[in-house]
Amino acid sequence: MFKKYVKVTATFDCDGSLVPNYIFWDDNKRYPIDRITDVRYATSLKAGGCGIRYTCRILGKERYIFLEENKWFVEVKEN
Repeated sequence: MFKKYVKVTATFDCDGSLVPNYIFWDDNKRYPIDRITDVRYATSLKAGGCGIRYTCRILGKERYIFLEENKWFVEVKEN
């Protein structure tokens, strides 16, 4: 596994929380984040690195997206 840096559209809630709304993939296609079930500081054990880990539901599947410093990344399998 390795880190893949991605573009994310996010908003700030009234309480100051950062909420990711959409993730953009290679083809610049926008995928909505349907639900966020958990937010915590965590390490990516598969790809390395650490930051704020968002457990999200995207297209009906649970995925992790990480905010590391000021960059978003996901864990992807090597080809």
